[in-house]
Amino acid sequence: MVKYNKLYKDRSDYVLNRQLIEDTLNAALSTGGDFAEVFVEDRTNNGIVMIGGKVESTMSGRDYGVGVRIFKGFNSVYAYTNKSDRDTLIATAKKAAAAIEGTKADITLNLEKSDVKNINTIRIDPNSIEKTRKVQLMRRAYDTAFNYSDLITQVTVSYTDYTQNIMVANTEGLWREDTRVRSRLGISSVASKNGEMQSGFFGPGASKGYEFFENLDVDHYAKEASRIAVTMVNAKYSPSGKMPVIIDNGFGGVIFHEACGHGLEATSVAKGLSVFSGKLGQQIASPLLTAIDDGSIPGEWGSFSIDDEGTKSQRNVLIESGVLKGYMIDKLNARRMKMDITGSGRRQSYRFAPTSRMSNTFIDNGKSTPEEIIANTERGIYARHMGGGSVNPSTGEFNFAVMEGYIVENGKIKEPVRGATLIGKGTDILKKIDMVGNNLLQSQGMCGSVSGSIPANVGQPMIRVSEITVGGREGEK
Repeated sequence: MVKYNKLYKDRSDYVLNRQLIEDTLNAALSTGGDFAEVFVEDRTNNGIVMIGGKVESTMSGRDYGVGVRIFKGFNSVYAYTNKSDRDTLIATAKKAAAAIEGTKADITLNLEKSDVKNINTIRIDPNSIEKTRKVQLMRRAYDTAFNYSDLITQVTVSYTDYTQNIMVANTEGLWREDTRVRSRLGISSVASKNGEMQSGFFGPGASKGYEFFENLDVDHYAKEASRIAVTMVNAKYSPSGKMPVIIDNGFGGVIFHEACGHGLEATSVAKGLSVFSGKLGQQIASPLLTAIDDGSIPGEWGSFSIDDEGTKSQRNVLIESGVLKGYMIDKLNARRMKMDITGSGRRQSYRFAPTSRMSNTFIDNGKSTPEEIIANTERGIYARHMGGGSVNPSTGEFNFAVMEGYIVENGKIKEPVRGATLIGKGTDILKKIDMVGNNLLQSQGMCGSVSGSIPANVGQPMIRVSEITVGGREGEK
């Protein structure tokens, strides 16, 4: 296991001393704020992109900065700087405080530094690995993917690792530090035939060091990316209309993430902008469905020991047997909602104020086997792998592309189909889930929202929705 002080030789490179933290917080409260927070980030990034078997670009760098946030009631002000000298921090805090009108409250600071148990064990610091070794890993993925078929015309491989050190301190006395290490490999294959192109993609990642890549079945993911592309370029077009749809495990969970998960974040719930506002305790989904957000799963891509407000990560049951049980709640929106925080305050970097965000969000296991789900479907679409899509968070209406799809007929998977899109509304889809599998799988992605782009897992077992509108090629039935 890599110890904290080996990832950064001198913690004083980024950690502020107690007196400077207290002075900055006092400056932030100088105009009447009732809460203030200091967030420090020191991050090392490494990224490589390979196109056509050649390294197209490399990126290595260090990003450092400090953010100051102030609350007064339900209002919030945020300012940041990439300097940490005393004069700059005090000036930044005072500039933020200038947006608040009032009289300084009599608040006594009593910072108490507490240890953080890191839930993600790091064995090999990725910064200690030479770039040539990382490129060799990428070339292996490229060669496997490109040589899968003569129809593969382009393969892009991306490598990412980063080490993020943070410190959070606030006027409630909290003072915590954490180190986060994440690693990811992306493989995208394009197949071409008769002037048409189809693509396949896999992007496995984890909250682990370079040991993640040493234990990763690179050939499997490379072959799968190319297999999807080749299968789809040879497929006929999907039929359209309303029909049952089986959505496979893993990245199939992106539909719940987008169409429902964002609507369960306090960012929208607290302002009444979510279709799920005011529905705690109500039956909002099929009794077969239980959905969870859990940032405390060791080693997962979306996991963290503490969130970006310094709160320990935890398991949050959002929906249980179809009943809405909870939301994902950050500190500011906890005030608005008069509810407890849930360890869901996240941000891309010090340049963003945190807000409620997902971590590892998934539909939990049910009791059906995948074989039972398929065998009990007379006719429909099997979405083996999902692609991208768009969602209106205020209504839950979505439109998602199926990256790899098949016809299901008489309880059997038949020929592949391409061009399928799933169109619907999250609240409706939740109620139409009539079978839930027992093969839960997590997949990795990046989630964008008002506090930037953050790592997040999506996941589910295989599920069946009794009816979804499938968009296909006009004329295909």
